Amino acid sequence: MSRPKPQVLAELTNKHYKSEQILASAGIWAVYFDSNPINIKTANILVQYPGPKYKKVSFSNPGHAINLAKKLNIQFKTDKFSVILLKEGQQVYP
Repeated sequence: MSRPKPQVLAELTNKHYKSEQILASAGIWAVYFDSNPINIKTANILVQYPGPKYKKVSFSNPGHAINLAKKLNIQFKTDKFSVILLKEGQQVYP
């Protein structure tokens, strides 16, 4: 079964024929720990270079978020990582 076509909300093509499309989404899926929003930071404990990196914890498709939550639950030997669907919120810009 093929993936359904996304709903295109806006599209822009520049002079180099690069096209960007704004697609509709049902919401944002975020990984939470113990019912709280999180960030994930990775760093090498042996050297300070290149410094810490922050991993993505929110996605526009549920599959990526679910896979990350499953992976983290296995890594940390817990069941406290979950995926929350965010559909609306407070506008902070502009």
